[in-house]
Amino acid sequence: MERPRVTQAVSEAAAQGDRSENAEYTYGKKRLREIDRRVRFLRKRLDGMTVVDKPPTDRGRVYFGAWVTLEDEEGNEVRHRIVGPDEFDMHPGYISMDAPLARALMRKALDEDVRVELPGGPKTWVVTDISYE
Repeated sequence: MERPRVTQAVSEAAAQGDRSENAEYTYGKKRLREIDRRVRFLRKRLDGMTVVDKPPTDRGRVYFGAWVTLEDEEGNEVRHRIVGPDEFDMHPGYISMDAPLARALMRKALDEDVRVELPGGPKTWVVTDISYE
């Protein structure tokens, strides 16, 4: 969406004459390089991705895509979904599979303890629910 608009702006700036002193042209070319760099990065990422479109055979354990409800020592509950690193900021409760909590949760079953080292010290939760909606 942005690339065609920037390309048009660069073309208009180039038509104004001396490109060496044209800030709009220089900025536009720089922005096009940034966009193209991001497109190349995303294309490489797509090549290594796998679509997970069905739940695992063992639904009693935590794997990628699981919704996991945890209870801490004070009885407070939280619910998280383990998603890919590019998805975690799309929805409240989503956590990246690369996050320390998600890594600690992998392959855990109901009623298992999960311990994670946090900056303020270790924290322990119990897995109270696992679902694949």
